[in-house]
Amino acid sequence: MLFGDRLAAAVVAAGSPLCVGLDPHLERLPAPLRERFAGRTGASFRAEAGRAVAEFDALALRAVAGVAAAVKPQLAFYEALGSPGLAALEQSCALARELGLLVIADAKRGDIASTATAYARAIIHPDGPLAADAITLSPWMGMDSIEPFLGLCRDHGRGVFVLVRTTNPGSAFLQRHGQPEGATRVAAALAELGAELVGESGLSSVGAVVGAFAHQEARALREQMPAAWFLVPGVGAQGGGVAEALAGVRPDGLGCLVNSARGVLYPPDGLEDADPVRAIRERALALAASLLL
Repeated sequence: MLFGDRLAAAVVAAGSPLCVGLDPHLERLPAPLRERFAGRTGASFRAEAGRAVAEFDALALRAVAGVAAAVKPQLAFYEALGSPGLAALEQSCALARELGLLVIADAKRGDIASTATAYARAIIHPDGPLAADAITLSPWMGMDSIEPFLGLCRDHGRGVFVLVRTTNPGSAFLQRHGQPEGATRVAAALAELGAELVGESGLSSVGAVVGAFAHQEARALREQMPAAWFLVPGVGAQGGGVAEALAGVRPDGLGCLVNSARGVLYPPDGLEDADPVRAIRERALALAASLLL
């Protein structure tokens, strides 16, 4: 089954287009987990922090299973802890799959063909260490940096989400540059690349990252990429609302996968969850309910 269809089935099964980001901010972990690495340095710190992250991910994944369609681990948080962090990432990806959650590796890779092939093998190949279902990619070295991933999309049901319109302060430097603008050119190229990977749902394995704060552009991007899944960050702690997140939704109610990390994983600043599993699930359920069309 192509990834576009797999994601459509996951969204329908969950009853919501919610994706929960796994962003393990060490300072936001529950106090009993923070105590394990407090005061440590070097390899000792990384080892204990890696184990704490793996445990936190496990409770978070069990909390959102059946509520979210997918999870999106941000690889930088794990890479910062060296091999213990990568071990935690592998464990978390495996557990997510066991719980029926699709895994989108937020890696934002983008490099020449031979390196891109190695990234694909490491992150989304079914025999790779992560075996993620999809990956985020940067197209700004050129579309040839995307093509090495498409074979795995075609042959193994994997997917890609390519950075089209992000809303960080410096994004306009390239994305809004030129005429037509950079984001418009990338969107047109992705529509062409994804045309051969459209499944029975009418959705493609080639998707786009379109931030919630780009909602005024989302409809035009949808017209350019009618078959693309939009991965929509910026909801919750980053300030984006539900209406903005769903601005690019298709008439059939599909097409937008809405990501929230801190808004689901962590309580408001200065507070602690007495029961993290219950609290995470309640926040996930509340956001999922708000995303129903």
